[in-house]
Amino acid sequence: MTNILIISGSPTSVSRTAAVASFIDRILVKKGTKVEHLSVRDLPAEALLHAQFSHPEINKAQKLVEDSDALIVVSPVYKASYPGILKSFFDLIPEKGLAGKTVLPIASGGTLAHLLTLEYTFKPLFSTLGAREIPQGVYIVDAQISYTGDEIKFVDPQLEERLASAVLELLEKVVAIN
Repeated sequence: MTNILIISGSPTSVSRTAAVASFIDRILVKKGTKVEHLSVRDLPAEALLHAQFSHPEINKAQKLVEDSDALIVVSPVYKASYPGILKSFFDLIPEKGLAGKTVLPIASGGTLAHLLTLEYTFKPLFSTLGAREIPQGVYIVDAQISYTGDEIKFVDPQLEERLASAVLELLEKVVAIN
């Protein structure tokens, strides 16, 4: 069975990132995929900031990455890049820790001005860590997802299609490789 790890890079619990991760989870589960989740905000801040490679919670997170066939990294864009907490986590992944893995980046930001974040920040990070393949990611403009209290919904129906297409393409690639 294919094992996909969804990593949420948002520092907040109720977020567009969480809504997207949940949507992706439903697609993968329907396809019979084993799905694991990792929210970097749930990792100990001190372990992340002080690069405590041997911290038990960091080791568990590293093991999730190691055991996955592919990763889907869902993150907001702040100041034209991913949040520092996400970078702190990937700094604790061993060199070539993504070797042999396909990594799909999905980012959301306030405007289309940050669209190139996928190419100029996410791809170099995953490439440096040895990812086998980094398919074209999905960029989401914040206005495509709305908040109503704790309920988050997609406003743009094309967003669901774009996400589903990217996730299913990733799944096909991973199944073909394995």
